[in-house]
Amino acid sequence: MNQAYLDASRPIDERLADLLSRMTREEKVGQMLQLDARGDLPHLVTDMHVGSILHTSPERVIEAHRLTEQTRLRIPLLVGEDCIHGHSFWEGATIFPTQLGMAATWSPDLLERVARATAVEAAATGIHWTFSPVLCIARDLRWGRVNETFGEDPHLIGELASAMVRGYQGSGLTDDTAILACAKHFAGYSETQGGRDASEADISRRKLRSWFLPPFERVAREGCRTFMLGYQTTDGVPITINDWLLSDVLRGEWGYTGMLITDWDNVGRMVWEQKVQPDYAHAAAAAVLAGNDMIMTTPNFYDGALSAIEQGLMSETDLDRAVERILRLKFELGLFENPRRPDYERINAVVATEEHRALNLEVARRSVVLLDNDGVLPLDATAPAKRIAVVGPLADDAQNQLGDWAGNSGQAGWIPDGHPREMITTILDGLRSVAPDDWEINYTRGADILRLAPDPEGEFFPDGQPRGPVVVPIEADPAAIAEAVTAAEAADVVVAVVGDTVELTGEAASTATLELVGGQIALLDAVIATGKPVVVVLLAGKPLVLPASVQEAAALVWIANPGMEGGRAVAEVLFGEVEPSGRLPISFAVHVGQQPTYYNQIRGQHGNRYADLTQRPAHAFGEGLSYTTVEYRSVAVREERLTADDTLVVDVEVANTGSRPVFETVQLYIRDEVTTYSWADKELKAYRQVELQPGEAATVTLELPVSACTIVDAEGRRVVEPGHFTALVGPSSRDEALQGAGFEVLVS
Repeated sequence: MNQAYLDASRPIDERLADLLSRMTREEKVGQMLQLDARGDLPHLVTDMHVGSILHTSPERVIEAHRLTEQTRLRIPLLVGEDCIHGHSFWEGATIFPTQLGMAATWSPDLLERVARATAVEAAATGIHWTFSPVLCIARDLRWGRVNETFGEDPHLIGELASAMVRGYQGSGLTDDTAILACAKHFAGYSETQGGRDASEADISRRKLRSWFLPPFERVAREGCRTFMLGYQTTDGVPITINDWLLSDVLRGEWGYTGMLITDWDNVGRMVWEQKVQPDYAHAAAAAVLAGNDMIMTTPNFYDGALSAIEQGLMSETDLDRAVERILRLKFELGLFENPRRPDYERINAVVATEEHRALNLEVARRSVVLLDNDGVLPLDATAPAKRIAVVGPLADDAQNQLGDWAGNSGQAGWIPDGHPREMITTILDGLRSVAPDDWEINYTRGADILRLAPDPEGEFFPDGQPRGPVVVPIEADPAAIAEAVTAAEAADVVVAVVGDTVELTGEAASTATLELVGGQIALLDAVIATGKPVVVVLLAGKPLVLPASVQEAAALVWIANPGMEGGRAVAEVLFGEVEPSGRLPISFAVHVGQQPTYYNQIRGQHGNRYADLTQRPAHAFGEGLSYTTVEYRSVAVREERLTADDTLVVDVEVANTGSRPVFETVQLYIRDEVTTYSWADKELKAYRQVELQPGEAATVTLELPVSACTIVDAEGRRVVEPGHFTALVGPSSRDEALQGAGFEVLVS
């Protein structure tokens, strides 16, 4: 029989039509399923005809391909994995800083290179698809998944997400080093009540269009081939069946032709958790009719969809639209000709290469953010021999340094010990490597953070998924703290490494507080009270609230989980071998009760404080210190009267007035002085990074289409209103750090 769908010389549309005509109803439903490969693989592939698998160990990838070759139509599998900041669960792959850490570089170029390296490593191992990047806006710092985001600003998110999409998808899907990118979580998932993961997100359509949708629209128009839907409901409607968002906006207004995938058991959750569908037949029909293509880890979708057709809740034709989009991607990837199985010769050649290791170190260096410094940093390696006391539970914690979605962080079980220890440079390792040979480095743990206990609600959720353990803080140990104090008193400088662990971040791991857990506060209080210079290194997947004693510390450095090379990067910055250049992609709170603390809030509240506390953040979006001083001078716009068709050009003189070089991030914010509808007081619209030697000054030019100076009106339309604007330029979003120049937008 002539099987046109197997003929690579034929057009994809012709191959698609031929294959669809051969498929049974059961095969079509199966093609829409992505199921967990840790289950019964022969049953998934042979009996349920799955179109995709995820969480696939190296051995199971090979077994899945073998089983697929024995099926009637031999439709290749799409193999997906959470390669979030490197090939997360391939032992020995390159693990980069987490997405929030990478965002502190403010560098699209670096992130594109990270995604390209990740794609090269993942593709060699048989992975076709990564569930990355995350485009959620981090607003409530209690939310567990802040570490997976690019921070709080839509413009920065769009810049960095687009770069990662380009890196993953390379020169095109026919390139066998390309993997599918996946923009998630569409849309508004992060805006949940109380920071509780996957709860109701009370977001109007105008608010969605104003801030949450623009980064997604950008990557949709730039060719991101898959989108993943969020867990939450909005206006009572689960995103999974939000017809306005999926059909009217995404596929309608934006013309998106890529594939949609639900997040983990979104369809099942409508039945057993959200309780908006009476059974799996109704849930399956609702999901298909709303425009979903692939259903992640809802095994009951199989019988539910077949039952829905029998009951007349949907037709087999409704399946065809989804199956066509899935198969089109498989044809575009060339999987029918080359299923892209693991290639061990390629694996040995491309995984964890020296080039990738060097890139990892470069990104880690650029991700280090210096927040406070009384002059103790950089440490002077030319000084007479000194003694450093390193304290804290995270100073030598290799696996927690990698963060969530890496090794033994809990999502995959085939590398229970995590990534090879010898590949990871902890902060203690880094200090010992970078410090002069005659300096003495002593380590005392000083405190523990937490232990885990079974969830009192039971071992499993109603859908059979395992319920994670709960966190129990470990009380401060007076003996351990006394040991740390003794070490501090005998030292010339103390490096205290504190923060959080993977149990305190990630999916279903939101926190009620932002304070340091366990004995860490008592440890900091005690070593700072010695009067010795204390450098606090906060290794944390999201901004935390630090105790008052840290105001007396000599310096404060923040690193979101910095990956395998993070320890060396931190040590190089502390010793001044590398200049600190990271800038905050997210604001830090003084107190958890200040939530939210993002900089671009709607203006118009009564004052700027609570009765008992200011709203001023501890550290604001865009901030980060250098080891030199930088002055901004003479901010000016070249044309003061413009139309929406023109380009705003802003010049600013930036001068390095200190004695060390600097890599400065020059930021441009726009304030629309009077708006018809409520709007943010200022928004980041552009930035440039410039290197300046000591004493050097340069004129930095920032250009912005006036068409980007928009608000969203009451009807949800993005418009440029005529009137007076101010271009604000400076090193951060703080009002006192910005200098302004006015311009007027005229009616076109």
